[in-house]
Amino acid sequence: MNETAHVPHHPETGFKRWLYTTNHKDIGTLYLVFSLVMLFVGGILALLIRVELFKPELVLFNPEIFNQMTTLHGLIMIFGVIMPAMTGIANWMVPLMIGAPDMALPRLNNWSFWLLPCAFSLLISTLFMNGPAPDFGWTFYAPLSSTYGPRSTDFLIFTIHMLGISSILSALNIVVTIFNMRAPGMHWMKLPMFVWSWLVTAFLLLAVMPILAGCVTMVLMDRHFHTSFFNAAGGGDPILFQHLFWFFGHPEVYILILPGFGIISAIIPTFARKPLFGYRLMVLAITVIALLAFLVWMHHMFTTGAPYLAQIITMYLTMLIAVPTGIKIFNWIATLYKGSITFETPMLFALGFLVMFTVGGLSGVMLSLVPSDYQYRDSYFVVGHFHYVLVSGSLFSIIAGVYYWLPKWTGRMYNETLGQMHFWMTVIGLNLTFFPMHFLGLAGMPRRVPDYAIQYTSFNQLSTVGAFIFGFAQLFFLYNILKTCMRKTSVQLSDKVWDGAEGLEWTVPSPAPYHTFEVSPSLK
Repeated sequence: MNETAHVPHHPETGFKRWLYTTNHKDIGTLYLVFSLVMLFVGGILALLIRVELFKPELVLFNPEIFNQMTTLHGLIMIFGVIMPAMTGIANWMVPLMIGAPDMALPRLNNWSFWLLPCAFSLLISTLFMNGPAPDFGWTFYAPLSSTYGPRSTDFLIFTIHMLGISSILSALNIVVTIFNMRAPGMHWMKLPMFVWSWLVTAFLLLAVMPILAGCVTMVLMDRHFHTSFFNAAGGGDPILFQHLFWFFGHPEVYILILPGFGIISAIIPTFARKPLFGYRLMVLAITVIALLAFLVWMHHMFTTGAPYLAQIITMYLTMLIAVPTGIKIFNWIATLYKGSITFETPMLFALGFLVMFTVGGLSGVMLSLVPSDYQYRDSYFVVGHFHYVLVSGSLFSIIAGVYYWLPKWTGRMYNETLGQMHFWMTVIGLNLTFFPMHFLGLAGMPRRVPDYAIQYTSFNQLSTVGAFIFGFAQLFFLYNILKTCMRKTSVQLSDKVWDGAEGLEWTVPSPAPYHTFEVSPSLK
């Protein structure tokens, strides 16, 4: 027998460990660290935008620079913060939750991560090129991008292709892992909700990322090969771009939020000390949400002259998608009902998610109505709605998940006082920043403008103050993570860090060993 088979595998040290690693925990850590760095890069751009909007008239930046910042802020936050963070948590937790020793395709896993820093280095480098960075908004509508976009648009297109490849590889890896590497006895209806949410999300990614790739390739063809997909002067149609983009873009919203649903479905039962209410209905709701996501893209296009029948059908389908989302909200509330609830930091962020994501959902129902959408569209009402969904939805669930699983990852407990301060400052800052935007939109202030009429000043100043409170709060988050990861402790955490926690991930030591489940656990 080969004696080396009994030698335990240990990680390399230094830079090589992180460059060549195929361990799912290391790659999950890389994703999360990358996401944290991008959070502060995108956050700095957001604060610069809010400083410019603190009072009317141009103060710091000309309109071209302002447009570049809004474009990069949106792209960085969606593709550089939310998606990598969700993928990082999936890399860490999916194998632990299903009893797998690693991801099914570990070398592909390594490649899918390292595409990200290369892609965003390329995108951010456009700020330092001879000529403007992309300046047409994160949706890069044609013909602004195809006919009139700056030369740096080509770098944006290449960046999107690299990000798309990374997402497809990650999704493929997760699907294969869940299908083929579950522990014996872990049937479909025994999967944790986080695993279910990522399985559905992975199929969404595989379905829609090629649509975005095709769309930006058509933009590239219009720019350099004399085609006219989106150029009306050559027989093309700019509205075709919007159809393609939003056919990707609306499922993308659920790609960003569905893993968050899974995280919240793990945290609320733990701190309510009750099983998740209506597990099968929750699985059904996630699946229905994903299916309906493909049918409602045109509610972003009510003001483009779409046929009335198509608008009516889309309006009803958009309102219908609130039903499975509402089922999940009520199931979480039912889980809390008569539970033995404690309010540790992960639970606080989960409850913040529950309340404020519901606010974002209600404003989404308002946007789904065709007559009122003519008032809301392209105003700051949409900005407020969008951020209530993605910040209090996706970002809050990510932060809750990090606090929840950080003791398992590191073997050290974070500072609870700092965590609570982080939560309350974040909640105050978020509501001060984005709630006034609804009123700005109702009053008629358009989005993506560096200047505005004087009557909008008070609400804009309130939003700017809130943005700085929100941004400062994230320094508590950063400090808490660094302090937890770096401090030495003699306190040995139990395998089951939280009293009410259930699942295979809580059966391994804290911190989780470099290799886990070399012998599959059996649930039979």
